[in-house]
Amino acid sequence: MIRWLSRRDARPLELRIRVNPRLLELQTAKEILAEIFHARPDEVEEMIRNRLEERCWRDERSWPDEEGLRPESFCLGELSI
Repeated sequence: MIRWLSRRDARPLELRIRVNPRLLELQTAKEILAEIFHARPDEVEEMIRNRLEERCWRDERSWPDEEGLRPESFCLGELSI
C-alpha cells in the first residue's frame, strides 16, 4: 500500500556532497597561509610548490641510492627449540 505524504510530513531534501577530507584540509591550509602572509592564491600555490621541491631535494641528498645498503638476510641469533 502506498502512503502519500502530507505537507507536514514532508521534509526538505538535504544535498550531501562527498568531499575528500585531505582535499578539504589542503584547501583550508591554503586559505590560512593566504591570510597569514597576505598572499594571493597563486602565490600560496608557488610557496607550497617551492617547499615541496626543497624537501625532495634535501631528501635526495640525505639518502643517496639505497640499493645494496641492506643485507639480503638478517639473523638475530640461533633459535633453540
